[in-house]
Amino acid sequence: MSDLRVQYADRIIDGKAFAEGLRARIGAAVSEINQTHGLTPSLAVVLVGDDPASQVYVRNKGRAAEAAGIAAADHRLDASTSQEELLDLVATLNNDPAIHGILVQLPLPDQIDPAAVIDAIDPAKDVDGFHVVNTGRLATGQMSGPNAALVPCTPLGCRMMLEDRLGDLAGLEAVVLGRSNIVGKPMAQLLVQASCTVTVAHSKTRDLADVCRRADILIAAVGRPQMVHGDWIKSGAAVIDVGINRVPAPTDEEPDKMGLVGDVDFDTAIAVAGAITPVPGGVGPMTIACLLAN
Repeated sequence: MSDLRVQYADRIIDGKAFAEGLRARIGAAVSEINQTHGLTPSLAVVLVGDDPASQVYVRNKGRAAEAAGIAAADHRLDASTSQEELLDLVATLNNDPAIHGILVQLPLPDQIDPAAVIDAIDPAKDVDGFHVVNTGRLATGQMSGPNAALVPCTPLGCRMMLEDRLGDLAGLEAVVLGRSNIVGKPMAQLLVQASCTVTVAHSKTRDLADVCRRADILIAAVGRPQMVHGDWIKSGAAVIDVGINRVPAPTDEEPDKMGLVGDVDFDTAIAVAGAITPVPGGVGPMTIACLLAN
């Protein structure tokens, strides 16, 4: 552990530890479902092609599901699979009462339109929370009851960690840096529902650093390594770093070694922030745990 991590250890939001606790609660709920209803929740994971990063993600998701007592069924398709073939598989999984969740790993090969695939998934089985029905339910605040939104996993995990660290978020000013459909937009919706005052900032935002400095809560989700420096951050703010960027980290023994950094320059930010997620060990573990929750 670096000297800064030791010095400011109380400021670090440990996503790995939080995710372990969440997975334990999910495991207990799965056990209760099994004992009460004789039912084992089942997740179908579809991987098209042989992208190395996707293979790692799928393997990790499968292991986490099985550890929580959730049955995981992998469907691995060749990179040449047509869109029609993939949609046929999704339809089969939609109609299978033994399958309760469907995840189609992104990105998909160029011949397949990801929007068409996402739209084809039964919204009730859409554990990624990307279907337009689920995004619409999230936008209108439909968060409870039999037709509650399934929320995208990364922003859901971010809100959980914020509430765990800060308690009631009402009245806080939040800046979401990034406007993707996967993180930025749903993150903003979740913070609005928590009664925050929310600004969505992006590459076209004027005086971006000044906008970020207003934030009591700063969510960095732009995919640019260490873009947010400590002087962009309000003293005492909570900083959630969603970025996962591979950058050169050579050593004498391994000149081609790569390392992981976030969208926040951690070393300058931790001295200013009141709370901050590290990379790795922050948001990443929560994403898979929230997938299991969905």
